[in-house]
Amino acid sequence: MERTPDGTPVGVDDPYAVAGVCDHLTDDGRCRFALTRAGDDPAFAADRRADGYACHVGSDDEWRACPHYRSTTDGRECARCGIEEVRLAHADARPLVEQHHLSYGKSGPTDGEVDTGGAGGGRGVDDAGPHEITVALCRWCHSKVHDSFARIDDDASPDPEAIAEREGRRTREREESAFSTARERYDPEERGKR
Repeated sequence: MERTPDGTPVGVDDPYAVAGVCDHLTDDGRCRFALTRAGDDPAFAADRRADGYACHVGSDDEWRACPHYRSTTDGRECARCGIEEVRLAHADARPLVEQHHLSYGKSGPTDGEVDTGGAGGGRGVDDAGPHEITVALCRWCHSKVHDSFARIDDDASPDPEAIAEREGRRTREREESAFSTARERYDPEERGKR
């Protein structure tokens, strides 16, 4: 199983098996990295420009071969147990769903260099990684993955504490959306009449 730089497991054997499409891939199949950040890797951008900025691996899903591949999560739902995020607008509470790294990226190869080392060791010569690959996990699943042999593809149910926290947030959300006049909110006498 792949491991973090600290040695804790990440919950998968091959991060690319669960990774999504590249964050830089546009809807029309072009490479956004080459379009917007050409100065970061001029040789890469020139190759993409010569090919009409087409993604050179998108159609084959061979993401390992791209030096700028990155797949990050939207963080709306836990990939392991399915619990949804509920954020309160003006609360400073810790999120229910967090970003979990399956693989840690780097700024990109320099001078045509390809990094074939890193965690997991199973990288081949066509692997331009390491790449940043993340999924969303709730705090409870995140802890289980790092502290045990739990995997992100386990058939898991939400932790009872996670359900209680989510429902508590939904209750506060409903209370906030209920209409009350300023007089009712700020006048102690009016509040007592409710």
